[in-house]
Amino acid sequence: MKKRVLIYIFGVLALGLGACGDFLEEYSQNQRYATTAQDLDELLRGECFMQWTNLSSNTQETMSFSSGLTMNYPWLHVMDDDAEEFVDGGLAYTSNYPRNVLGSFYHWGADPFLTLENDQYRDNDWERFYKSIGVLNSIIYMADEFRSKEEDIELLNRVEGEARFLRAGYYFLLVNIYGMPYCKATASRDAGVPLKITEYIEDKYFSRSSVEAVYSQIVTDLKRAAVCLEGIVPSSTLRVGKVAANALLSRVYLYMEEYEACIAAADEAMSGTYSVMDLNSWTDGQNVISWTSPETIFTQGGNAVVSTFLSSSNVWVQQNGNWVEQAQALSYQVSEDLLQCYDDGDLRRTAFFKNSLHAAIPDKYKTWADYNDNDEIGADFLIRLPEVILNKAEALAMLNRDGDAKTELQKLRSKRFALAPAITETGGALIDFIRDERRRELCFEGHRWFDLRRYAVNSIHPLPDNFTIRHRNNAYEANSQTWYEDGYYKLNAYTRDRAAWIIPIPNYAIEFNWGELQNEIRPNRELQRD
Repeated sequence: MKKRVLIYIFGVLALGLGACGDFLEEYSQNQRYATTAQDLDELLRGECFMQWTNLSSNTQETMSFSSGLTMNYPWLHVMDDDAEEFVDGGLAYTSNYPRNVLGSFYHWGADPFLTLENDQYRDNDWERFYKSIGVLNSIIYMADEFRSKEEDIELLNRVEGEARFLRAGYYFLLVNIYGMPYCKATASRDAGVPLKITEYIEDKYFSRSSVEAVYSQIVTDLKRAAVCLEGIVPSSTLRVGKVAANALLSRVYLYMEEYEACIAAADEAMSGTYSVMDLNSWTDGQNVISWTSPETIFTQGGNAVVSTFLSSSNVWVQQNGNWVEQAQALSYQVSEDLLQCYDDGDLRRTAFFKNSLHAAIPDKYKTWADYNDNDEIGADFLIRLPEVILNKAEALAMLNRDGDAKTELQKLRSKRFALAPAITETGGALIDFIRDERRRELCFEGHRWFDLRRYAVNSIHPLPDNFTIRHRNNAYEANSQTWYEDGYYKLNAYTRDRAAWIIPIPNYAIEFNWGELQNEIRPNRELQRD
């Protein structure tokens, strides 16, 4: 019988989802056929792009977790060294605050989806990714099929290009969240995530593909996306163009230590019409990052940073004789370690952060009071021109092309200082400088945790083996409604603390695949006191 491919509007990939009987069924009872290129485009827009999250239901005061968080991976922003707990002057503790919900991530606990009050909640991110991938697989297949019918070739190219870009992006996120980092020497045998790129339902259980296999598919998809999107101008930064494909490809090649390829992809991306925003012209209250910014290449999804760091309950304070409304931190704040990375005169220190009553909080994005603005940006999957510049600079430094690397850095730093200081570092010190610059520029955009993973296994300039992150622990005294510092938790570099740097695949996916998917055992992390 000739195979028929169906596209499901509300279907999900049979990878850890649904009952076994449903998994083996050839057809859904709730199905819609795609018959035109326009159908595929509508399906792409409706089912495959990350959904915007209604932040009004996911503030710090209502971070519901009973059925899993509705926002995309907010925990990614609290595990690294850019964030620390905020309790000084904070509001009275409740179980729905990020501190409780995300606390086991912050402490790198054995079960990160177990709240500090021992409530278990569901990891919905895994399901979201694979549901989208399942639809994307069908769209890619059907786009090719429709070409034989003399359909709108330009539209089909755009649809396939965007579909391949999204599939690549989702697999990039999946493998860096749930898999091991890319290590050149061991990628062919390191555990990645299940790779499912066929358009039909497969009668099998899934296991982890190698990190190398996943990255190879990501590269294949992005290269094909760039071809499909040639000459196509995206209608906004919410849609995909060739520049976005090459920009993401430069990131992927950097992770793979394919430095010449990274430079080539970055050059392709930098040949577009995007430009770095000059912070010398920035004014207080202006967006640094927005979907209309000249440096924003692509954006989608929600913005978990705002929900994680800011309270929706602003306070009124007196400034210069006037009462003004001010945002405040609640559970988390910008770490002092990050703030100390900025030199005097670095305009990002003022533009990227604001001081609440008691803490520094991220201010790269719109604050709570501004969320009705149409210029709001999704930070869940964000690509900006500064990242592309930094990708290229790091690749050049890895190839010992120090002068060229400094030239690229100045393209960025000249727009971040009134007069950017000269870069005198060379060799390994220059690589460290670029990594610090990456931290300064890309903080709270979902890069830092992934970067620390790849630095640890870099074959040329790995992180020192004694690298650690310390997160202080605070205890709450209910009677007095006060907080006090009570020790700290310590995370070693990936090479010494591997399991803690990999988010476990959810139990529902393991059970459905009859144990073919496995997680490393995360150790119980002891509270330490000096």
